[in-house]
Amino acid sequence: MHRTHTRPPGVGAGLNVTPLIDMVFILLIFFAVNSSFVKETGVEVDRPTAQSAERQDQAGILIAVTKDGEVWIEQQRIDIRAVRGHVERLHAESPEASALIMADKHAETGIVMQVLDQARLAGIDQVAVAATEEL
Repeated sequence: MHRTHTRPPGVGAGLNVTPLIDMVFILLIFFAVNSSFVKETGVEVDRPTAQSAERQDQAGILIAVTKDGEVWIEQQRIDIRAVRGHVERLHAESPEASALIMADKHAETGIVMQVLDQARLAGIDQVAVAATEEL
């Protein structure tokens, strides 16, 4: 006697998508971990132009100085006297990081120099001032 095994219609005929979902989540985690996020200072500044401006890799510590003399780090307005403490903390988190000062072209030179000095006193060897390249 020969038996034939037949399935009722609709039973077991589906596609198993569990491995596909697992793979999508693994790829999502991979890209999230390996992506670089754009850091912002939290304030918009109008940078000066310079003929000698060079493109620089993303700096680890961004400091903004507005035309009104406000200093911003990590989207927070800070007092000029607190720059060194903030930069020391950020430098301790990533010792190889450089600093980039994004000063408005109408910012007072004295305040920009104070910020530059405080960043260097905090232990940052490479401190640059951002400029837009002249065309």
